[in-house]
Amino acid sequence: MADSIGSPALWVGFTILVLTLLIADLTIFHRKPHVIGVKEAGFWVIGWVSIAALFNAGVYYFAGTERGLEFTAGYLVELALSVDNMFVFALIFTYFAVPKEFQHRVLFWGILGALVMRLVFILLGATLLDRFHWIIYVFGAFLIVTGIKILRESDVHVDPEVSTVFRLFRRFVPMTKDYHGQNFTIVESGKRLATPLLAVLVLVETTDLVFALDSVPAIFAITNDPFIVYTSNVFAILGLRSLYFLLAGIMDLFRFLKVGLGAVLIFVGFKMALTDIYHIPIGISLGVIVLLIGGSVLLSVLIKEDIIHVEEPEEAETIQPTPERSSRHTDN
Repeated sequence: MADSIGSPALWVGFTILVLTLLIADLTIFHRKPHVIGVKEAGFWVIGWVSIAALFNAGVYYFAGTERGLEFTAGYLVELALSVDNMFVFALIFTYFAVPKEFQHRVLFWGILGALVMRLVFILLGATLLDRFHWIIYVFGAFLIVTGIKILRESDVHVDPEVSTVFRLFRRFVPMTKDYHGQNFTIVESGKRLATPLLAVLVLVETTDLVFALDSVPAIFAITNDPFIVYTSNVFAILGLRSLYFLLAGIMDLFRFLKVGLGAVLIFVGFKMALTDIYHIPIGISLGVIVLLIGGSVLLSVLIKEDIIHVEEPEEAETIQPTPERSSRHTDN
């Protein structure tokens, strides 16, 4: 496998750190379900970004400037790509009328699953790149094509009724019509049944799986160190939940961000495909990434248009996994 700063001790230590943060999040700070407001979400965004910055500072100090810049670039790319992810999450939550106080629980377990999937993808990608050098051209071409597709496609539409995953879930998993508090499953008449909240979790996991196919190769285009790839991914994902609650209602304001993301993927795709001909210094790569993402956000702020917000239901009303609506039960 490619040279990595990640010794076994570092991998174990990082895993313990992440598990500690997640356990504290679930058992201390979000023990009881509640609606997360903008102020609380902003506090958590600052907290997660600060932890990532401290880790990045450690990488700079112990592993050198190049590895530190690689972490920074990987973190920014993953965080920016996550905005598209959050938009789909918002559409899924809206479609199923998920009560606001239960959305953090779905995102928590969804992100826990995402961490495992990313680890598998990253280790697999690192192994393939190490054994088959020509894979870099495949990854590079894939990123270029994906970037062009993002530039050309229109707004994202989510309709679980035509989702293969949701249709299979509804067909093979017995499910209640209504929500039952924050439970993913309940026992009813002696039978274990899923609730719509579990269906939402499955769709969130599936969405992240699809997005990982873009983001993991994109960061491998920046660095071939699996430890840097994984840690930058993890810190970006950990802050994703809080960022969602901070931006959930105004994501359409960043209408040019998709252009910036597409351009970033095209850039890193060419960087990866041309690596044997010319190695673009990481400082230049980071500058281009910041310029493209920052420029697209700035354009979104400066060039206004009528915004249609992604709104969530005011009432804690639920939706069946079928088009008909039903009232919500809060039984646990």
